[in-house]
Order: sequence, then structure tokens, then C-alpha cells
Amino acid sequence: MLYKSVNEMAKKWKISERSVRNYCSQGRVEGAFLTGKTWNIPENAQKPGRKARTVVKAPTLLNILQREKESRLSGGIYHKVQIELTYNSNHIEGSRLTHDQTRYIFETSTIGVSDESINVDDIIETTNHFKCIDIIIDYAKNMLTEKLIKQLHNTLKQGTSDSHKDWFAVGDYKKLPNEVGGLETTAPEEVGEEIKKLLKQYNKNEEKTLEDIIAFHEQFERIHPFQDGNGRVGRLIMFKECLKNNIVPFIITDELKMFYYRGLREWRMEKGYLIDTCLTAQDYFKKVMDYYRIKY
Repeated sequence: MLYKSVNEMAKKWKISERSVRNYCSQGRVEGAFLTGKTWNIPENAQKPGRKARTVVKAPTLLNILQREKESRLSGGIYHKVQIELTYNSNHIEGSRLTHDQTRYIFETSTIGVSDESINVDDIIETTNHFKCIDIIIDYAKNMLTEKLIKQLHNTLKQGTSDSHKDWFAVGDYKKLPNEVGGLETTAPEEVGEEIKKLLKQYNKNEEKTLEDIIAFHEQFERIHPFQDGNGRVGRLIMFKECLKNNIVPFIITDELKMFYYRGLREWRMEKGYLIDTCLTAQDYFKKVMDYYRIKY
């Protein structure tokens, strides 16, 4: 077999001598060997192809939330989500804690001094809601199941005054009929079957759209499976499912509360009200992601 020098192969392959030496040293030229410091290259050796560039994907919002949760980074988007989602979701349901008090509880496990009396349940449900957010971040990629839904409710209501009532089922479906916004909801004895049907239909398609997630939320709230805490559990589920499907999530703020309630009430006649409300909330969250330089 005849051998060529680096210089000769560089001319043949129309590349630099340095590139030829690099190919040889990397073992990418079959049959090439060194004699002293000189490379001997088979004259019929094939020019190595270019290595495909590795495309580094930008981390998703979920990746960042998981990382910041583990490191307990202060001031990042995990910190922001914990405070904003907890404050707004609880406030919609009547919590009297201020935004600052919610932040103090998260940051210091204490509460700011206030001249007004503070409902102990508001404090307990705030700390519990922080734990719920950790759950949806940890299990974001998992399929939505009854077990996870009940776990969220159990975590949210654990230790509250409701948990001491024998008729209140913490982490389980309601025992007594209830209403939402003056509308009748699913009877207690039918809740389990209705939730199973809803989940089966929802989980049929692996990839979900924003409208799929909102539609699930409307049906979940219409069933109203728990004695109390349905809205907060439902909004946690929406946030989780957005993370799972790489959709920009959203937080329903107190300012959007009446539009949100109207959207739920009118959904079966006009879906646009609720979708537009959620899109408005999503636009706000995009600004938050822009601030933290997170791609979406």
C-alpha cells in the first residue's frame, strides 16, 4: 500500500494540513500511523466527514423551576411562582393575607405584624400551598391521575380547621352536595365515576393544547369533587399541565377574578370568555419569563 504525507493529503482533500493532522490524531483516518512525528496516510483513505454539531437546547421553564427548587435560589422564578401563585389563588378564595405577608411566610416562615386579626387557616393553607407547588413541579411530567389530584387536596387542607370536621374528607371526594357560583355540581356519590371519565378522556391524547387544559379545568370545577379547595387544586393542575406540555403557564390574579368566574359560568355557551382571560394571564407570565430571560 502506498502512503501519502500530510501535505499531499491536504492538497487532495482541499483542507489545511492542520485539519489533516487533527483527523489523524483523533483516529478518524483509517490506516494512518505515525513514524516518529510524521503521519503516514493510505493514499486511498477517505476524507472524514464533518461531525454533526451538537445543538444545545435552551432549558425549559420546568427545568429551571426544578433546578431552583433544589437549590432554594432566592429571587428567581421559582421564588416568584411560589409567592404569586399562592397569594393570588388563595386570595381569590377569600384569604385575607396580604401579598407581603405571603412573601414573608415563604421567605422567613414568619408573618408580618398586623393590627388586624389573622385567620390561622389562611396561614396554614398558605404554607400548604407552597408544598403543593413543589408537588406539581416534582410530578409535572407524570400523567394526571386521581391519586395526584387527591394528594394535592390532602396537602392543601392538612392541619386546617376543616380537617377536624368529621364530614369534611381531606384528600378524598366530598360527602355532602355543594354549589359553585349558584350552580349545582355533581352529586357526591357520582364524583368518583365522573372524575375517572374526565381523566380518561383528557389523557387520551398525549400532547395537550392550552384549550385542552382550560376545558379540563372547566369540567373539573363543574364536578367540584371536594368539599372545599376545588379552585386552588384546579388551578394547580392547570399550572402543572402547562409545564408538562411546555406551554407558558398563567396565574389568575385577583384583578382577573370576575372575568375568570364569568368564563367558567359561560363556558358551555361561549368558550372565548375563559380562554381570553387565561391568555391575558399568560401574557403577564410571558413578561415574567422575559425578565428572567427564559425562552418560550
